[in-house]
Amino acid sequence: MFASPQLSRRVALSAPAAMLFAPRILRAQAPVEITVHYAQPFIYKEAYGALLAAFARREPNIKVNYVTTPNYEEGAQLILRQAATNQLPDLSYQGFNRLRVFAERGIAQDLLPLLKAEATDPATAGYTPNLLALAHFGGFQSGLAFAASNPVTYYNADLVRRAGGDPDNFPTNWNDVLQLAGRIDRLGDGNEGMWFTWNGDDWMFSALLFGHGGRMLTEDERDVGFAGPEGLGAIRLIDRMVKEGGMPNLSAAAARQAFTAGKLGIIFQTTALVRGMVAGAGNNFVLRTTGMPVIDPGKGRLPTGGAAGMLTAKDPAKRDAAWKFLRFSTGPEGQALMVRNTGYLPCNQIAIDDPQYLGEFYRANPLFMAAVRQIPISIPWYAFPGTNSVRVTQTMVDNLARIVEQRATPEEVQRDMAAEVRRLLPRRS
Repeated sequence: MFASPQLSRRVALSAPAAMLFAPRILRAQAPVEITVHYAQPFIYKEAYGALLAAFARREPNIKVNYVTTPNYEEGAQLILRQAATNQLPDLSYQGFNRLRVFAERGIAQDLLPLLKAEATDPATAGYTPNLLALAHFGGFQSGLAFAASNPVTYYNADLVRRAGGDPDNFPTNWNDVLQLAGRIDRLGDGNEGMWFTWNGDDWMFSALLFGHGGRMLTEDERDVGFAGPEGLGAIRLIDRMVKEGGMPNLSAAAARQAFTAGKLGIIFQTTALVRGMVAGAGNNFVLRTTGMPVIDPGKGRLPTGGAAGMLTAKDPAKRDAAWKFLRFSTGPEGQALMVRNTGYLPCNQIAIDDPQYLGEFYRANPLFMAAVRQIPISIPWYAFPGTNSVRVTQTMVDNLARIVEQRATPEEVQRDMAAEVRRLLPRRS
């Protein structure tokens, strides 16, 4: 079970002018107030603040109330509860892997007709087929991708050097990474070798599984796909991180704190944290980023994490206002603001291609480039089918905890995790 989310609310006043990207949508003549939900304010707060300031200069008659949840999982639980009591926000930014359940339950609205009302080909507005596919579930466009990510390696160049490594030539395979992490761990003085994000959700586990060429479920989605050698290899790697790499049992927040304090040598997390890591590390040490190794260099892939905006408003005026905010946030200007204030990858092709938006930014901020280089091996974040998708994720996290806490072997964890997830999958005739 998840704890009830601690909601925080920030209200912003709106302001002038016309919406840049919605020429065929009539502008609100009377003030309209909408509620917008997003998760992970510890990553997104500055980005959503910048979006509101810019949006306020375009729309004088729309007042936006933000509601936040600590993470995507609690955000999904919040929306599911509010759907049952008819208290939904007007727009919700959900993790890619949760859009499927909202589509299957009829909570998410199809956005393709709204896009095509503005342009026959959405690609002309930057919504190319591959970007639309990130939020296409239930047979329709369940959302518009807002922020994309893949897992990267953050490392303390000073500790790497002290441990005999070369910060300019960081290891590219897991065996060498674990050896280096072990040497950092043995430096003593409170230093820890490494930390891998195993808790919270299934995203980083999927990075190891996909990196081995595996899959979450079988192709027909009737059975688990991680019960074979790829799944066991991923779980064994987490076991080795503890035993060989000196990985402590920390929460994600505690691991980030230890890393930015200069006491943790290597940390594997989403590229979305680049901005926060830079600010946290400050002058404590030289921070570097690089790609995350995959187990199988030939078949290995990495999951695309991130969030998409999902329209839920039913009142016509609120729906129109929420659509305008969603279009602005996923348009080229909004995407440039999002990237500059996080570490996420843009989800609008115009923002990617047009130098006026992000070209100079990437040249001046090389730490953001590790994720960009991994785009060719990135695939969608898997979304489990059925009404138990959130429980499936928690089941996997609970089982992986047994490895980190050294309470079970990889073989036992794989067996139990597969059996428990099987029981939660939809029954099919």
